[in-house]
Amino acid sequence: MDFLTSYDGTALAFRALGDGPPLLCLPGGPGRAAEYLGDLGGLSAHRTLILPDTRGTGASATPADLTTCRVDRLVADVEALRHHLGLDRVDLLGHSAGGSLAMLYAAAHPDRLTSLTLVTPSFAAVGLPSDTGAEDVIAARAAEPWHTEAVAAHRHMKTAKTFAEAAPYRFAFEPLMYGRWDQAARAHAAADPAQRALPVSEHYYKDYTPDTGELRRRLGTLACPVLLLAGGMDLWPTAESATDAASLFPDVTLAVQRGAAHYPWLDDPQTFTATVERFLSRAS
Repeated sequence: MDFLTSYDGTALAFRALGDGPPLLCLPGGPGRAAEYLGDLGGLSAHRTLILPDTRGTGASATPADLTTCRVDRLVADVEALRHHLGLDRVDLLGHSAGGSLAMLYAAAHPDRLTSLTLVTPSFAAVGLPSDTGAEDVIAARAAEPWHTEAVAAHRHMKTAKTFAEAAPYRFAFEPLMYGRWDQAARAHAAADPAQRALPVSEHYYKDYTPDTGELRRRLGTLACPVLLLAGGMDLWPTAESATDAASLFPDVTLAVQRGAAHYPWLDDPQTFTATVERFLSRAS
């Protein structure tokens, strides 16, 4: 584990894993430590994954001012890490809520990107829906033995006003977030509470009021290539939402991984790794 000091004195932790050119990977949750990304389905065999813990999560320090955990303010931490690594430009990957952060970084620092990879990203940061057609995705899995309980938990989570209020229902809901609810998926989901910092989750989008028109304009002029990778069975974002959002970017590759949900590197590591590495090789 390595550390850097960010702009306000907060100590941020990150790990480097693997071999090859660096790939800076922003975790989601929001508020989940980067540990859940693992080696991204073996992508570490091709790239050196730089895996930072968002401030307040994992081994990173919790800031005195939790408003600095808001997604737009986290852009400064990403830039501090890039500078610490001594990289003039980076290949940037964001997963889930980390995808929102990656888009905001791209809008703020387009000249610092070689490529942008968005893996099942949230589009909340740019004011677009992430759940278009979600009910159809849920209905398509009605034959699963866990379906009734997961749908009930999903309803509770949708009406919860805070992450803490939703937490008791999360594990029952989790089968909907994986393409296969097998032993590996269960273990991955069971690790969530210990890896998640609820104060960070609560502040990630709190009082975030973006100028979505300006953000979309900036992303519409992004010079670097973008990979937008969605899971065909994912709820957030659905493949339909990802397809709609692809028009944000002028140079975009849209990939919908069949049989995958929110964690495509777990559902089919080989397909995920091949898709991302093929894109990165072309982008370099």
